[in-house]
Amino acid sequence: QAIDDDCNQTGQLLAAMLDWPQGTFASRVQLEDGAVRVEREVDGGLETLRLRLPAVLTADLRLNEPRYATLPNIMKAKKKPLEVIPAAELGGAPGGPPRLKVLQVQEPPARAGGEKVENVAALVEKLRQSGRV
Repeated sequence: QAIDDDCNQTGQLLAAMLDWPQGTFASRVQLEDGAVRVEREVDGGLETLRLRLPAVLTADLRLNEPRYATLPNIMKAKKKPLEVIPAAELGGAPGGPPRLKVLQVQEPPARAGGEKVENVAALVEKLRQSGRV
């Protein structure tokens, strides 16, 4: 299940930011020497792409049969140590300064309470007074 509301944006945006090739909706993936062969469904049938590695791939529902975690395995996983590897040690990971800078984070202003009006004319007058119309 995509984290971008199934809009098919996350993989494509990531590929564009990394300047890597992309294979979206992959229903079959086969690794080759320095490349990956991706089969995907399109309106006219099946399309096969050969992409150089590294590449960004997004999966179709038919790619794998999901494995569901059982409660005993979830409890075992909680006890296992988590190894943290710095990005610099991974080799091909892009480095450099961050592309985004957070300037400010603040809470939105509190919403004012609602107000009932007698009729449409009164509503339009209130909207005019507040500068919304």
